[in-house]
Parts: sequence; structure tokens; C-alpha cells
Amino acid sequence: MLKNNAVLATVLFAMTVTVVSVSTTFYQLYEINRVKYIDNIFNKHSLISQIYHSYLLKQISQPMFEANLALYDLYEVVDADAYKKITERGERLKEEGKSAEGIDGDLLMEAPYAELIVSPIASTMIDYRGDIYFLIESSHNAVLLEDRKTESYSPVILLSAYGTIMSILIVSFALIIHRLKPLRRLRRQIARFGEGDMGVSFKIAGNDEIALIANELDTTQNKIRSLIESRTLFLRNIMHELKTPIAKGRIASTMLADEKQQGRFLGIFERLESLIGEFALIEEITSGNQHLEKKEYRLVDIIDGAIDSAMVEYDSVIQEVDASIKIVADYRLFVTAIKNLIDNAIKYSPEKKMSISMENSEIVFKNLGEPLKKPLSYYIEPFTKDHPTKDSFGLGLYIVDAILKEHGYVLAYERRGEENCFIFVPYTQRSRNNR
Repeated sequence: MLKNNAVLATVLFAMTVTVVSVSTTFYQLYEINRVKYIDNIFNKHSLISQIYHSYLLKQISQPMFEANLALYDLYEVVDADAYKKITERGERLKEEGKSAEGIDGDLLMEAPYAELIVSPIASTMIDYRGDIYFLIESSHNAVLLEDRKTESYSPVILLSAYGTIMSILIVSFALIIHRLKPLRRLRRQIARFGEGDMGVSFKIAGNDEIALIANELDTTQNKIRSLIESRTLFLRNIMHELKTPIAKGRIASTMLADEKQQGRFLGIFERLESLIGEFALIEEITSGNQHLEKKEYRLVDIIDGAIDSAMVEYDSVIQEVDASIKIVADYRLFVTAIKNLIDNAIKYSPEKKMSISMENSEIVFKNLGEPLKKPLSYYIEPFTKDHPTKDSFGLGLYIVDAILKEHGYVLAYERRGEENCFIFVPYTQRSRNNR
């Protein structure tokens, strides 16, 4: 799936990385700004601890202490329940100094060291339900002050910037994905064209790079279609025009008085008809215009059809195939492929015999004879033959190979002792063997 959508996957990966990076950066900014905000407020009110310390040392009076608190818009929380809720449930943003619980009782000495009793002061900044409080503690006293002027940290501006940037990113990537949609459509159209649909159109409106490529493909496709149509028309006309003189020649040859000459001419015309038939089959397979009618058939029935088509004696073909074995194939084409191998095997066998067997999922054609002098790929090419004879046109194995490719097989060759073995190997099994 990912291989088929590599560009889209890359875009989505880039989008994910960008969103995560931006989100992480903004989260770090949020944490940094929040800490700075808390520090600024805490430092601003650090003077309150000193004022409270002076108040405990009786250096300033109660009214003076309250006046200083009012100057900073701080008010003491005197309600016991509220004090308990705030100190227990509130979020402690920052602490400075030693808390009252941690002050050692040994410090509570008598005069002349009485000033040490109140010297340890702890300040705590608390956020409770969006309000800011300052808890100032000494070894014997504690006061909770509400800051009615200051609000808890609110990242509204930062969130607005984050939302704006994320919106821009999402819109940008959405536009990129939208611009890539024609590529997916173009890929499907190319696949259809590759499958033989010559009526597909690649045209895309626009002047961007994808539209230019698609329109160039459309122009190229029209040229290819014209060439294929011209080639097909030429071949079919040639074959049609050749059949008429061949038919007349066969009729004329029957009027010859010399039976030897008559048989020779009939043989020539039969070979010409066979050659035209092979040309027609090659044109059908290579042009991509054939419509395979694949169905499930018993392999023995296909082999029997091939023997009948080859016009050889049944005793010449030894069948070692289980009658229950079935394959999915186009009957006409697969019969032709097997018929061509039967022809070659019997033709080049000194005994004029051959055998067909199944080895796992492979169909093996064996005959006694001389080994191939060249690689199999040489003989698969059209009009190549190892033993030039009047009965060989050099198209047999080329047609077999073309038919097998349409059925998911590949033609292979092995030399086993004195026998030549031509094998129909399924693609899937060949892939496993290669691994």
C-alpha cells in the first residue's frame, strides 16, 4: 500500500513531523513563559516577606503592616475554611525559604536570642481557581494573602499564535494533497492503458507540471494508438490477401496429374497456411488486443486437444498426468502452446516420441535428443532454429513463451541425462526459487 502511494506517504510524513515539531516548540515556549511569569510575580512580591519579618520583630505596627499590604493590593484570608482549602488544594507554583514544618524546634531559644525565633521565613505562591495567593510562614505564625491585582498565567496569545501557524500548515498541506490528486488519477489511467484500454484519455486541464506531463502522455498515447491501428490493419490486410492466392493454389494443385508434384505443392500451401495462422496468433498476443477467456479445465483435456491439433498418434505422447489436475487457462491458447512443444519434441526425437508429466505445479515435456547448443533465450526469439528444415518456421517457442506469459508461467529448460526437458514454471514458484 505504501509503495503505491509513496508521494502521498512522504507528504503525510512531512506534515506529521512539522506538526509535532511546531507543537513541541510551542509547548516549550509555554513552559518557559509560564515560569518567567511566575518568577516575575514572585520576585515582585518578595518584599512582602521582609515586611512580614519586620512585623514579627515588632519593628512595624499592625496598622503599618496592613497599609503596606493594601499598597500591593494584598488582603489577608482570615476565614479558616478558606485558608484550609487554598493551602491544601491549591497548586503551589513556587516556594522560597524553609517551610514552617521544617524549622527546627531547637531554634526556639530564649532571649537574648529571641530574634532567631522569627528569622526563618518561607514564602509560597499558590494558584487556586485562577486566583493568586501568597502563603508566608514563620516558625510560629503564618499568613495567607490574596493578590487581587494579579491573575494566573494565561497563554491566550501563545495559543492564538499556535492556532494560526497550525491553520496555515494544515491548509498548506491540504492544498499539496489536493494538487497531488491528479497524479493518482493519472496513475490509474496509465494502468488502464497498460492493460490494453486504448480509449483512455490522459488530458488534464491546467498549466502546472502534472497537467503538462498528463497532456504530453495523451499526445504520446494518441501516436501509439495510431501506430498500433496501422500495424494491425496492415498485418490483417496482408494475411487476408495471402489467403486468397493460397486457396487458389491448393485448388490448382489438385488438378496436377503427377501425384508427387501434387503432394509437394499441397504441402507447401499447407505450410503457408500454418505460417499465416501463426502470424495471426502472434499479432493477437503481442498487440494486447486479445480477450482471454480463462476457465478451469482438466489438464488431460487440454493435452488431448493439443494432440489432436498436432495431428500425431496418441501413442507418440506418453501422458503421466493425474486426471484430477485442473488449471485455469484460455483453452485455445494453452492448447496451441502445448501443441507447439509436442511438435518440437517429436520432430527432434529419434524415437518420434515424447512424454508429459506433472512435477508439483510444473508441467514437464521430455524427449530423447541432442541437448540445446545455445541458451533457451536464443530459441525463444522468432525465426531462430537449431536444425534448419523445411518443416520449421522458427516461431514455435516464441509463441509458447508469449502464451505462457499471458497465463502466469515461464518457459524453462533442463537437460536430464539423455533427455531434453521443457518446463512450464508458475511465476510464483519461480520467485520462491530465486529467493
